[in-house]
Amino acid sequence: MSRKRKNTKSQDNDELSSGGWEVVYSGFVLILLCFFIMLCSFSSMEEAKVMMFVKSFANAVSILPGGLDFESGKEILPPSPDIVDMESGFAKLFGDLRKLTCDLGLEGDVNLSFSKKGLVMRLSDTFMFDLGVAEILPEAIPLLKKLAFIISKTSYPVRVEGHADNLPIHTEKFPSNWELSTARAVNILRYFTENEKIPMQRLSAVGFGEFQPIFVNDSPEHRAKNRRVEIVFVREKHEQTSLAE
Repeated sequence: MSRKRKNTKSQDNDELSSGGWEVVYSGFVLILLCFFIMLCSFSSMEEAKVMMFVKSFANAVSILPGGLDFESGKEILPPSPDIVDMESGFAKLFGDLRKLTCDLGLEGDVNLSFSKKGLVMRLSDTFMFDLGVAEILPEAIPLLKKLAFIISKTSYPVRVEGHADNLPIHTEKFPSNWELSTARAVNILRYFTENEKIPMQRLSAVGFGEFQPIFVNDSPEHRAKNRRVEIVFVREKHEQTSLAE
């Protein structure tokens, strides 16, 4: 009798353990059901917000299309062009900057992205400056000239940010990366005001040294990406609100 009871209990345990996949499958079906319910509820909303939800959902359940690249950070969904109102001035500005980059063949040296602070145009330091100096290279002037024309057509405040890697620098002119990054930002600002006549009240410059890296400074490639200049078209308050929604 005891042996039969043991066999009965083992069979019951086997039946319970074998049902684990059913629980997982049921949970996945429920997630899909919720997804389509939410998608239908968004049918009357603008396309940009639907795209924002779809990307957020995909990230939440770790469904990533092949080849999608992303950087680690605190945000589940980094701001991107497809979640900005396509009728806004920001969307048109993004299109103008992307066309400028493509026309000059600078896709490898220029990166465009959205952040909470605004539209960011990230410029490689190797394209803009020689190592350890703050004078703008002649080959960077055509980009800055056309960029100044785009700035003049907008009303956005523009902030020039200088960034460096964590390798120490100590020269007579630049005691640290802080001074170097600040000098680079100021020189670009000065070019805009003195050569292209951009109103000074629209511009600002700041140097962050090595203290705001976008990659860990653990390789020459990552340090090269941290050495950069960012031209930030500062987001207006109503656009900050629409992105938060």
